[in-house]
Amino acid sequence: MAGIIVAVFWAILVSFLAVVLVRLAQTLRATTKLVADVTEQAVPLLADASATVRSAQTQLDKVDAIASDVQEVTSNASALSTTVASTFGGPLVKVAAFGYGVRQALGRRTAPEPEPEPARGRSSRRTLIVGRTVPSARGRKRERRNARGQKD
Repeated sequence: MAGIIVAVFWAILVSFLAVVLVRLAQTLRATTKLVADVTEQAVPLLADASATVRSAQTQLDKVDAIASDVQEVTSNASALSTTVASTFGGPLVKVAAFGYGVRQALGRRTAPEPEPEPARGRSSRRTLIVGRTVPSARGRKRERRNARGQKD
């Protein structure tokens, strides 16, 4: 009787292990199919990604070349402006100053110089600028006007 019980348990155990092995085989087949499908789809995607990266690298190389050309043009323009400023800047300032002096001299010849105002109580301070007398800010109060021309 003990032999029959052991044989029955043995048969149940073998049946249970057979079911587990069949399910494990189905799972392995499904996993193998899934890996094959992923491999089929991943290889073209990786090829496309690689082509995209190569294209981006080519474009970056072109942009780098353009940026270096722009930097060279900028430095050349800076050198040119410095050269022009040093070549023409000094003489132009001298010509402008000479012209201003000539205008001032001709203006003095044609227009008589106004009489200075008499001092009011306090000594009036005056400042001499290029041959003209300008009243100081302390001597008189000025009406201030805003940007629209109205009194403040």
